[in-house]
Amino acid sequence: MNRRIIAAVDDMFFAAKIRGTAEHLGIVVEFARSLSALIQTAESESPDLFIVDLHSQRCEPFALVERLKADERLRRIPVVGFFSHVQTELQERATRAGIDRVLPRSAFTKRLPEILRGEF
Repeated sequence: MNRRIIAAVDDMFFAAKIRGTAEHLGIVVEFARSLSALIQTAESESPDLFIVDLHSQRCEPFALVERLKADERLRRIPVVGFFSHVQTELQERATRAGIDRVLPRSAFTKRLPEILRGEF
């Protein structure tokens, strides 16, 4: 059975990096265009992982995490968030919000294959 991941990522560079790495690993990644689209997609078939760009403007990362953690069916699914290393306040806020793993962009990129495989 293939892993299925839903990503809330606005940055085209990171979306391409995630997509390319996932294809190489045979993992399905769906990119949500909005908070409501992500929730709707997740409710139709629960993913194995959520990836959230903490700088996302379209998916409102903190509102998203609040919705995921409030949903009985989705709260057990791990959430990995990434942020610009210069904005450490996002890391602290993400941890308080309940994001399971919060990484600077550089660490996220370096560990992307293992993150996608669920080995983090």
